[in-house]
Amino acid sequence: MGAHRRKCDWCGSGTPIVRDMDPLNASFQYWCEECARALIIKGDPIETYRELEGEPIYGRLLDEHCTLKRFYSFATA
Repeated sequence: MGAHRRKCDWCGSGTPIVRDMDPLNASFQYWCEECARALIIKGDPIETYRELEGEPIYGRLLDEHCTLKRFYSFATA
């Protein structure tokens, strides 16, 4: 199944923008923008990720909403 047909693993309706490359639960790897933002605000951001849309949407969300000073890894292909 291509990424353009996949839906967010959490809400089941949004188009994924980011993939968790090291998920605690394999059932939740693909996240839409709204669910990814909620993770960051909750204080549980994805630490090793791959952007799916070609734009650094998740990276911008981290910059805007993350107050924790951790190191995040952008996974390349």
